[in-house]
Amino acid sequence: MSFVKGLRCRECGREYPKEVVYVCEYCFGSLEVTYDYAAIKRVLTKEKILSGPKSLWRYRELLPIDGDPTCGLQSGHTPFFKANNLAKALGVKELYVKDDSVSHPTLSFKDRVVAVALSKAREFGFDTVACASTGNLANAVASHGAIGNFKRYVFIPADLELGKIIGSLVYGAYLIGVEGNYDEVNRLCTEIAAKYQWAFVNINIRPFYAEGSKTYGYEILEQMGWRAPQNIVVPIAGGSLISKIWKAFKEFHDLELIPELKTKVYAAQPQGCSPVVTAIKEKSEVIKPIKPKTIAKSLAIGNPADGYYAMDTVRKTGGWGEEASDQEIIDAIKLLASTEGVFTETAGGVTLAVTKKLIEQGKIPKNESIVVSITGQGLKTQEAVQNHVGGAKVIKPNLAAFEACFHQDQKSEERGQKTEGESKKLSSIL
Repeated sequence: MSFVKGLRCRECGREYPKEVVYVCEYCFGSLEVTYDYAAIKRVLTKEKILSGPKSLWRYRELLPIDGDPTCGLQSGHTPFFKANNLAKALGVKELYVKDDSVSHPTLSFKDRVVAVALSKAREFGFDTVACASTGNLANAVASHGAIGNFKRYVFIPADLELGKIIGSLVYGAYLIGVEGNYDEVNRLCTEIAAKYQWAFVNINIRPFYAEGSKTYGYEILEQMGWRAPQNIVVPIAGGSLISKIWKAFKEFHDLELIPELKTKVYAAQPQGCSPVVTAIKEKSEVIKPIKPKTIAKSLAIGNPADGYYAMDTVRKTGGWGEEASDQEIIDAIKLLASTEGVFTETAGGVTLAVTKKLIEQGKIPKNESIVVSITGQGLKTQEAVQNHVGGAKVIKPNLAAFEACFHQDQKSEERGQKTEGESKKLSSIL
């Protein structure tokens, strides 16, 4: 049974049927899926969700497909844990990590949106799927499309990380590297979508695709014991994820699945591509497009399609936005790995670096619950940290060689501890 009513313009409110349309023909606003929430409330209970599949499809009633799902049947349901070591390092009381770096099958939250988009593409009768991508979406479309026996065309900036390029090619997708940034790739794909009868997941079926991000938010609420966090920090690329997480929180509250909703939502962007955060800080209604320059290539969208809605989400919830430099991104990646054993890609480094800044600034209280959104796997972006993690110590294959190396390391560690102790003593005197 489908609970989808149709589509509605997010600007003028004009209604549209469930069709392959993504822009309002009257005001050119973007479209969003609408649901019969009264009918959903009659059937969707905590017990029904808990008895559902261990995947994103346990929230089937709140997703925009008419029949049974056909793609991403094992996607979602990723780990959520209390990060005690990281909390101690940041000086806070209650910190959680939502970890989509292990999402099935391509190790990013994009598996969620593609699962929904390709299930809908199948319902619409498409045999070819495509996307414009900064990397993770390309991987997800290539992989899920292979499982679903679709023809696949994925378009990326030609200078992406090698891991993400291989992560698309290995599935047999037709990969096109475009000489330009993501915004230029996206403009080209919009022209292609107008000419070819393909399902571009983040263009002509974007309203349905975007709804998949809500499952990230649903899982957080369920995994926290049917309650909302007081603070959540979310990375921004195109701006859809942050607004859909908030939509998920509101839906669960309106459906009385969580008792109260007082969450503040915070935006995280890299310093070299922060149009949304800049607008938030300047208290401007205009998001000025910029040319990205950052190691966080998965967030390098200078003209975010949902930037205004991302900004609106932050403001409505009383949150804030902050940016992270390349070095802060690298430091945060290493911090998360060394405290919680999670190797995140650069987007996660941005999110944690911004979380740290917001705590230090007093924007996020140290005694409140905080969720850090980790959306992708560090193995895809090893170039970012390869010159910042040191190297292996190479020895001869004998015990004497090991012990010489071991004792040398011990002495170095002792010297480091002594120096640190002297520095602290001097600081206390001063």
